[in-house]
Amino acid sequence: MTLHISEASPHLVEADAVVIGVTKEAGGALPVPGTKDVDGALGGTLAQTLATLGATGEAGEVTRIPSGGRLTVPLIAAVGMGDAAGGNDAAFDPEALRRAAGAAVRALLAGRTGDMCIALALPARDPAEVGAVALGALLGGYAFRRYRTEPAPGASLTVLAHAGDAAPAAERAQVLADAVSLVRDLVNTGPSDLVPAMFAARAEQVAAAGGLAITVLDEDALADGGYGGILGVGQGSVNPPRLVRLEHAPEGAAGTLVLAGKGITFDSGGLSLKPAKSMESMKSDMSGAAAVLGAMQAITALGLPVRVIGYLAIAENMPSGSAQRPSDVLTMFGGTTVEVLNTDAEGRLVLADALAASAADSPDVLIDVATLTGAQVVALGPRVGGVMANNDGLRDAVVDAARRAGEAMWPMPLPAELAKGLESTVADLANVPSDSRGGGMLVAGLFLKEFVPSGVRWAHLDIAGPAFNEGGPHGYTPKGGTGAATRTLVQIAQDMADGRL
Repeated sequence: MTLHISEASPHLVEADAVVIGVTKEAGGALPVPGTKDVDGALGGTLAQTLATLGATGEAGEVTRIPSGGRLTVPLIAAVGMGDAAGGNDAAFDPEALRRAAGAAVRALLAGRTGDMCIALALPARDPAEVGAVALGALLGGYAFRRYRTEPAPGASLTVLAHAGDAAPAAERAQVLADAVSLVRDLVNTGPSDLVPAMFAARAEQVAAAGGLAITVLDEDALADGGYGGILGVGQGSVNPPRLVRLEHAPEGAAGTLVLAGKGITFDSGGLSLKPAKSMESMKSDMSGAAAVLGAMQAITALGLPVRVIGYLAIAENMPSGSAQRPSDVLTMFGGTTVEVLNTDAEGRLVLADALAASAADSPDVLIDVATLTGAQVVALGPRVGGVMANNDGLRDAVVDAARRAGEAMWPMPLPAELAKGLESTVADLANVPSDSRGGGMLVAGLFLKEFVPSGVRWAHLDIAGPAFNEGGPHGYTPKGGTGAATRTLVQIAQDMADGRL
């Protein structure tokens, strides 16, 4: 998919379709700024045509209008943007623009067998609007075709912009879209094609292409280093675990940010076996590690002046004669012992090793991201991630970074009284409470908190719901892997570089 910026008028641009925006008003769909030339070419009938076709302006609604030869393009696609907050002359919310662009491109490409050129005449009056339209369009055009016999149609996207400095915003959008697409591809890949060693090899390719330093610990190195959590989770699989460390270290870096991602390439639950239906989406249990890898790719491509280290804690959680058992005791990196009461609470075990190991990096900020608990989905639903932290200021800053990046995150507490449930009669900690199932998302966060290096500001992102869309596509979000948290992690790095964290 290619992206271009043009100052051409929407009624004269050479393309197969032009996308315009409409908002939801009491009298029906109302065209937004940027549609004047299209309306003029149609003889001032655009609003009437929209009303005749039943367009409402509801967010994500796409109404197709043949141009009848009155425009250079044969097709007009009017995409709903929802309510116009502050009126059509006000700046549009970047997320509304992203979703509108994504919905339009997705609808136009659906079912296509041939290539298509799409021009977007959505509001793009300044760099922020240009970047939002470009990113939404690129993400909306994503398609995972690895296992399809028919190749995907090509798409050329042209953002019609009149902002003088539009190019940098478009370039940043391309970098972010490439990173999110990498994450989506990894999450959508069948688990037999992404066992831990394969995931680590993909990280090596990303590192080589971007100039990142990389270290990969195999099962022998993990054993020598005392990474009992990663080894314990992975010992039931014929595909041994890996710990990947990536580093972006520019000269004059503004600080050190460490990102750690859960990379369970398939989660059967181990001996605490999941129900069959619950396993169908468990190829996505490596979404946190994938998000870290995608973020590292983007951070390097953007040249952000902050030292960023990414850990991918990768294992496959399988039942077998060699699998860890409920009541086994693991010695984690750094020496803490953990009684495993439930082998399906494995993500916290691999992450604990990575968090403890990060002490050697002396991070200013430590962020972990994981599809960690079903309780997150129960509490916040499938589209909103939870953010917990040992510092309220950092927690709120992460939530704000996510909002500006266009990802929904919600601040959650870490109630000290829930930590009592993690007491074990035989080890330093239990991996789950033995006496209560309440507050599962928060208890998991409290477990991870025990492995955060002393004095380090840390936040935990639980993206169990947002990482994998099991419903229908919406906006720029496809069915399947979404790339959740990737843009938030990049924004956090940008905020560190800008002195906001």
